[in-house]
Amino acid sequence: MLAFVLLFTSIMLPAGQHASAAPSFAKGADISWVPGMEAQGYKWKDKNGVQRDIIDILKKDYQINSVRIRVFINPSNDYGNGYMNKDRAAALAQRAKNAGMSVMLTLHYSDSWADPGQQTKPAAWKNYTFQQLMDAVWNHTREVMTAMQSKGVTPDWVQIGNETSNGMLWEDGKASTNMKNYAWLVNTGHNAVKSLSSGSKTIVHLAGGDDNALYVWNIGGLINNGANFDMIAMSLYPSASGWNTAVTNTVNNAKDMINRYGKEIIISEIGMDNNQAAAGKSFVAAMKNQIRNLPNGKGKGVFYWEPQATPGYNSGYGKGAWQSNMMPTVVMEGFID
Repeated sequence: MLAFVLLFTSIMLPAGQHASAAPSFAKGADISWVPGMEAQGYKWKDKNGVQRDIIDILKKDYQINSVRIRVFINPSNDYGNGYMNKDRAAALAQRAKNAGMSVMLTLHYSDSWADPGQQTKPAAWKNYTFQQLMDAVWNHTREVMTAMQSKGVTPDWVQIGNETSNGMLWEDGKASTNMKNYAWLVNTGHNAVKSLSSGSKTIVHLAGGDDNALYVWNIGGLINNGANFDMIAMSLYPSASGWNTAVTNTVNNAKDMINRYGKEIIISEIGMDNNQAAAGKSFVAAMKNQIRNLPNGKGKGVFYWEPQATPGYNSGYGKGAWQSNMMPTVVMEGFID
């Protein structure tokens, strides 16, 4: 019953459990494929052809100060579509912290990908009542946070779900059929994070950052149903020919979210086709500069999704920033000030 009670009561936070100071503006990369790629034998080179640790390259060559790491609940051993359980995620978070980086934790609440097209309950949760589902969200969130804290890492940001454009943990938490359940699940995750780290910012993340109507419906619906969370995150994957318009629309959407709800904004996923690297670099730079200049200091960062991926990795992903020769394209240079 703990999760249910905490929806409506204040909680006492343990002393001393706080996230380290997040950067004033996160220049970030989701690097969740790194452990699996390393297990497959991938080794990255910098732009001079020198083999180095990928985290070192991202930090020193491209000014990346933050990483984003996903966690599945009971993933398969498939390197591309599973693998990232809480222990592997905690070990990767420790590597990033040891390099001086901040960490965003992304909780998928699924055994594999959660995104706008699929928010599949973990197999172990399939037959849970909604109360049991809330308790499971509470327990899992705390387990992952505790695993990271045991490695000396308290995430600065925690996503309660991933691209929950139509809610999470379908069918119970599908926003289009039960916005209240979705809001309660977000609340449960939020409270679980805060019970271990009052300083960690909780995030609701939707796809299609340029789709204002989606955000008004989803974020507004959450708030109208009493959901508590700190930040709004967006994804954006434009074409090389249409990125200017997409960025403009995303920035306008971000400004509207700030005006309506007063929330901080972070762009937790961007990417562009690997073979359009020059356009990708311009896109990254524009997104970084415009989000950083959002009103009232509410723009908090931009994360590139899996830049270390080579062309066609995991049966066809084509928006990474490294080439098949293991040297980078120019895309990540867009982060350099």
